[in-house]
Formats: sequence, C-alpha cells, structure tokens
Amino acid sequence: MANSVLISSTSIKNKYPSNIGIVICGHGSRDPLAVDEFINVVNKIKSRIPNIPVAFGFLEFNRPIISEALDQLRNMGVERVIALPAMLFAAGHTKNDIPAVLNKYSDENGLPIQYGRELGLNSLMIGAAGARIKEIIESNTIFPIYETLLVVAGRGSSDPDANSNVCKITRMLVEGFGFGWGETVFSGVTFPLVEPGLRHALKLGFKRVIILPYFLFSGVLVSRVRDHSLKVANDNPDVKFLYASYLSDQDLVIDTFMERIQEVLNGENFMNCALCKYRSNLLGFESEVGYEQISHHDHVEGSLEEICQGNKAHEHSHDHFPYPHAEHPLGPVTLRSLNKSQI
Repeated sequence: MANSVLISSTSIKNKYPSNIGIVICGHGSRDPLAVDEFINVVNKIKSRIPNIPVAFGFLEFNRPIISEALDQLRNMGVERVIALPAMLFAAGHTKNDIPAVLNKYSDENGLPIQYGRELGLNSLMIGAAGARIKEIIESNTIFPIYETLLVVAGRGSSDPDANSNVCKITRMLVEGFGFGWGETVFSGVTFPLVEPGLRHALKLGFKRVIILPYFLFSGVLVSRVRDHSLKVANDNPDVKFLYASYLSDQDLVIDTFMERIQEVLNGENFMNCALCKYRSNLLGFESEVGYEQISHHDHVEGSLEEICQGNKAHEHSHDHFPYPHAEHPLGPVTLRSLNKSQI
C-alpha cells in the first residue's frame, strides 16, 4: 500500500502566514447521502490539519455555495485561500466552472486564491480503487482472477482527456491484479454506456465480472450504473456479477487531497495541458481550442429547493460545444436528441 501523505498545520504555516485557509469545492447532489459523504471527506481533511480553517462549498443543488464558503473563511480572518476541486478528473467543472467562480470572487473581494489540482491519477488513487476491489474479492468465494472480467464505470464527460484517464485506471488495475480482461464504460455523455458496453464485453465469454463504479460519492449516477448493470445481469444468469464500492472516504483518497495541498504549497500544482481540448489541437475537438473559461452553473447555485421554487433549469440544460459523437449508437439518447454535451 502506498505511504500516507502527512501534512501538518505546522508545515503549512511555515509556507504561508497564519492567515491561510482551505476551501474544498464540491459539485453538489440531489442525493442527501452523497452530500453527507462529501462532508465526511471534508471532516477527515480537517482532522489532518486541525489548526487550519477548512470550509466547503458546492457548485449547485446545495448550500453553502462556493462563494459563501469563501465568505466564511474571510470572516475568520483568512487572507489567502487554497481551493481544491473535489473532482476525480479535470473536465468542465474543474477547468471552467470552479475557476470562473473563484476568479470572480477573488477579483470582487481582493482575496488571493490558489487553485489546486483535481485528484487525478497517481499511485494513491489507484491504490484506493484497488482497495475497493480487494474488499469484494475477500468477501466472496475465491476464484481465479485471470478468469475474471473487470469493468470500470466512469462518470463520462465531453472532455476526451478525462475519459481517457478512466481507461488508464482500468488498465492499471487489470495489470495490478492480473485480471483476465478489462473494459471501461460510462454512466453518461460519452460511449460506451454501461448497458451496451457490458453486453459487448460479455461476448468475450467471461463468467465472472467485477464492476467498479469509479466515483467519489453516491448519487444518481452511481445508482444508474447499478441499475443498468443489473439489467444485463438479469439477462445473463450464468454470469456472476460482483459490485465493488465507489471510492468515498477511503484513506488513500484523503491522502491524495493532502498531496494536492502540498503541491500548492510547493508551487508544483501543474495541470495536464498537453491533452486539454481547450489548449491543444486534439483530434475531433479542434473547434474548442481557446473556448472561453466561464461557469455554466450560475443559474443553479443554491439549494435544490431554492432552484425548484425559482423555476431555474436544473437538468444541465445549458449549452456547451456540440459533442462530436452525439450520434454514436452506444452513446446517450439525450445527446442524440439535443446534440448537446453535458460536462
């Protein structure tokens, strides 16, 4: 198992004055369990650095929103903020929505904000995913790993770099454990979706399948992964399906948050721009180079109740660049009908 990343409040205060604070930026969810899980992760981060103010805020559906979390830190005397996106990969929320909110707040309030990286790919996150797989293996009858198919289900994005990272996670886990084969499917936006992807994968003939939802928290999308995979399982009673847990507050996930804080302190928090569709001429996404960095969540900030009462659109109906594979037969019907992408 990877070594824990230990960051103390003393080491932080040696880097900056005592008026530093940290804000953890979450997406928000309609599912109360997902919100509770997010807050639990924030509390675990707080426990690692008890002398440093840590606040949290959401992009949508829940309060406090990110600007309110920043207000909390300012009211505590914080004069410099480290902002961390509680996101697995760098897609639209990480690259556009959160930075737009932070930049606006910083400009309007004169508060310096340093933005850290997403959790991304490292040995810690691979170890966290591996720990979830070990749990499901150890709680079931022993069976040959090399006769087992691993299916990793990601969120899905219109950002090909983020999608490719899910595929890399799959490969790292396949080689780490020695699975017979590995496939990657997605809950939405891109292809292959869970159900058609699973049906194709079963043609390989494996009789044991482990499904790993590579998500931070519970919610609508994790339920979607389970529901769609159960459809396939019900149609294939001769195949044993095992369901691993999503990542949640696994210790190595918390370690990665600590690592991201340390990167900011060391001035090493570099995002991967080489494969960013907004900064490089990626095959199929050339038209998005230089796309303006704006937030698409202004209209859905706040609690879900407030959004509904205000008749604000809360189904991600805002416009993005048309996804180039909206008509893909293994992709979402919503993209085919709207020819829009949801980041």
